[in-house]
Amino acid sequence: MPPQDLDHRIGDWLRLRDLRIFRAVVESGSMAKAAGRLSITQPAVSQAIAQLEAALKVRLLDRGPRGVALTVYGEALMRRGTEAFDALRQGLRDIEFLANPGAGEVVVGASESHIAGGFLAEIIQSVARAHPQLAVRVVEANTAAVDFHELRDRKLDMMLGRIARDRPDMGEGGDFRADVLFDEEIHIVAGAQNEWVAVPTIDFADLVDHPWILAPEGTAVYELVRRAFQRRGLPEPKVNVTTYSMNLRLQLLMQGPYLTALPSSVVRFNAGRWALTTLPLSLGNPLPVAIVTLRHRTFSPAVRVFIDHARNVTKALRI
Repeated sequence: MPPQDLDHRIGDWLRLRDLRIFRAVVESGSMAKAAGRLSITQPAVSQAIAQLEAALKVRLLDRGPRGVALTVYGEALMRRGTEAFDALRQGLRDIEFLANPGAGEVVVGASESHIAGGFLAEIIQSVARAHPQLAVRVVEANTAAVDFHELRDRKLDMMLGRIARDRPDMGEGGDFRADVLFDEEIHIVAGAQNEWVAVPTIDFADLVDHPWILAPEGTAVYELVRRAFQRRGLPEPKVNVTTYSMNLRLQLLMQGPYLTALPSSVVRFNAGRWALTTLPLSLGNPLPVAIVTLRHRTFSPAVRVFIDHARNVTKALRI
C-alpha cells in the first residue's frame, strides 16, 4: 500500500478513541467488561471495534461465548497500538519535564531485597535532593524471573535488581537492555544471638541441619546457596522458612536461630539496625545487579535522570 494511502487511512479512519476501546476489550477479555471499565455502553464498544475492522478491512477479534480472542491481525494492531500509545505518553512526559525541569514520574520495578534493603532508597534520596518534584513509583518485581511482561507492556520504565547471566533476551538482538551497576556478593548472615557468631572456624557441613530462611526455590540466591553445598558433596540446607519478605527475614534473624543469604547491599544498610553478622564462608561468584530497560524504547528525561543517579550512587558507595 502506498505511504500516502496509509497516511490517509491513519489520519481519517483510525481514531485514538477507537484504539483505546480496542485495547480495553483485549485487556478485559470481553466487550461488556471493557464497557464497564471505560464507563461507556456496550453498543458504543461494539461500534468502535466495527469501525476499526471496517477501516482496516480485516477481522481483529474472534467473538465467542467465553469472550473475545485476537486474530493475527488483531495481534499486530495490539502490539503496534501499545507502542503508539506509549510514544504519545512519553511525548507528554517530555513536555512536562521541559515545561517544569525536574518534574515528571518514573515507574521502577524492583526486587523485594532492593526495596527493603536500602540500595533503592539511597537512589531515590539522591534523586529527591536534585529533583524534589520528580515522583518515583515503585512496584515489586522479580528481575531474576524469566518473565519481563510488565516492562514489555510498558507498565514499568525500568527494573532494578539481580539478573541471570547470559540471558539471550539481554543480548544485541534481544528485547531488553541490561545496564549492570555492580556485581554483588551474597553473604551467609546470622543475627547477633546466633550460636555461630561466636565460632571462629565454620564449615558448610556444620550448617546443613541448621534452620535457614530463604526465598523460594528457583530464585537466584536460593540456587547460589544450593550449589555451594552441592559442590562440597553436601545435602541442601534445611529451609525452615520460605519467604520473599526481607522485613520478615530480618525480624527472624534478630530474634531466632536462623541463617540466611543476603546481598552485600542489604548487609551494608542494615547490619547495625538489625544486628547482622556475616559468617566467614563464600557462596561463590557474585551476581550482577542491573537496570533493565526495553531496548527500543526511548527514555523520558525523568528516566534518564533516575538512571544517572543510580550510577552515581553506585560509584559513591564503591559497591
